[in-house]
Amino acid sequence: MATEKQNTEQQFMKVMAECRALFEKKLHDYGASWRILRPSSLTDQLFIKAKRIRSLEIKKESLVGEGIRPEFVALINYGIVGLIQLEKGYKDVVDITPSEAMELYDKHAKEALELMLKKNHDYDEAWRSMRVSSYTDFILTKIQRVKEIEDLQGETLVSEGIDSNYMDIINYAVFGVIKLTEW
Repeated sequence: MATEKQNTEQQFMKVMAECRALFEKKLHDYGASWRILRPSSLTDQLFIKAKRIRSLEIKKESLVGEGIRPEFVALINYGIVGLIQLEKGYKDVVDITPSEAMELYDKHAKEALELMLKKNHDYDEAWRSMRVSSYTDFILTKIQRVKEIEDLQGETLVSEGIDSNYMDIINYAVFGVIKLTEW
């Protein structure tokens, strides 16, 4: 079991390294243009990515040529963008340098890894026995929860905050990438 948990950490870190590399390339091309996204727009971006995954799972065909795996990668990166936006708030202009954006990315990726390790310990690798379609449904549920919290303007009674939902979205999406990748 220790080997499998160690393997999970290594697989998680490998996926995050791939996502980080893509994020850095897009940061080069577009800058931190995502800094202008208001919370509801970011939630909608997460929604369309997750909805596309579900659509592809059901239809078993992509007419634009991209499959499910890249959408999980996008969910990971947009989840981290969401955490950055929660921390810093949105702006009308790009207000951070690429190196600052990467520092924030790394900070939140590390937090996601730490949370995954804790939950993976408590749930004893249960994610390995789950279907990828369940990750999709759980992600869509988390997004719906975020929408509800946004509609309540954050005034929840007993629920976790938006940040916890983003972290779970990231972690489920990483599990999806791992399951869809042959190592």
